[in-house]
Amino acid sequence: MICDTNISPIVPKVSVIINCLNSSKYLREAIDSVYNQTYTDWEIIFWDNNSIDKSAKIAKSFDSRLKYYKSDTTDLLGKARNKALNCCTGKYIAFLDCDDLWLPRKLEKQIPIFENSEIGIVYCDSIFFNNEEDLYRLYSKEKPLRGHVFKGLLDKYILSMETVVIRKSALEDLDHYFDETFSMAEETDLFLRIAYNWSIDYVDEPLAKWRMHDKSESQLNSYLVPKEKELILQKLSKIFPDFEDEYSDVISRQRRTIDYQWGLSFWESGDGKISRQYFKKHIKRTKFLIFYILTFLINYHQYKIIYLFILKFVSKIKIKS
Repeated sequence: MICDTNISPIVPKVSVIINCLNSSKYLREAIDSVYNQTYTDWEIIFWDNNSIDKSAKIAKSFDSRLKYYKSDTTDLLGKARNKALNCCTGKYIAFLDCDDLWLPRKLEKQIPIFENSEIGIVYCDSIFFNNEEDLYRLYSKEKPLRGHVFKGLLDKYILSMETVVIRKSALEDLDHYFDETFSMAEETDLFLRIAYNWSIDYVDEPLAKWRMHDKSESQLNSYLVPKEKELILQKLSKIFPDFEDEYSDVISRQRRTIDYQWGLSFWESGDGKISRQYFKKHIKRTKFLIFYILTFLINYHQYKIIYLFILKFVSKIKIKS
């Protein structure tokens, strides 16, 4: 599929990319959340990654503001997103996955911030929810980052795809968009490379919702997270001069986090013995000691239920505020 970006002389300011692969279950709700925006100067670039369910029928039921494209092949998400990006005409780019939602004033609140020409990314808070209820806010614990925050993002990456709007020229400054070799970390890699040269800003209210369910990509492929985090560090070291020296303290913490995530991944897969090897490497640290002990006492599924139960009630007040 080749995009024709000269279909209309009217160029919308925002291109909203929706990448879809057999996502009919929540798709109409997601698209409706774009159509319900109070800010109306947008187009949807709907990239169908060769779906075989009812996704195409649902997408085509909307008006011409949704531009439907279907791939002849089923690609990894990074490659599919790159194909969609090549179809965008807007000055700003936003992303919405088919199982997530936007609240009505999202674009209205975010787009004016780009009047500052140094801003490459604007993001917002988000509510994590399931099919029954809202669970917690994304930034109920994290302190949002503003300004030139490459080091802060490298140290603790906090961006969530459904919250982000990007200045298109910030993308065009890069030698490539999404890294198509990644399966899970393509957005982390992209936003870090943008943040190296551009400022980012934040709207301090929840303007999006991220749906949690067992079949989400991040749930099914959690084992790829630590692997691809290490690959990102290796890549950044090659791209940016003196990266290893300038950010040595952050890199050290990141590699410790990678060990922690490997430990969780093996614990989740039922291999407590290998899991403990990763936790034991940093056992003098309280968190690693606790998880080392927990692998003897309970399984990962039991831990996750307890964790989500506590998080839900700790954050409930903040969701309502």
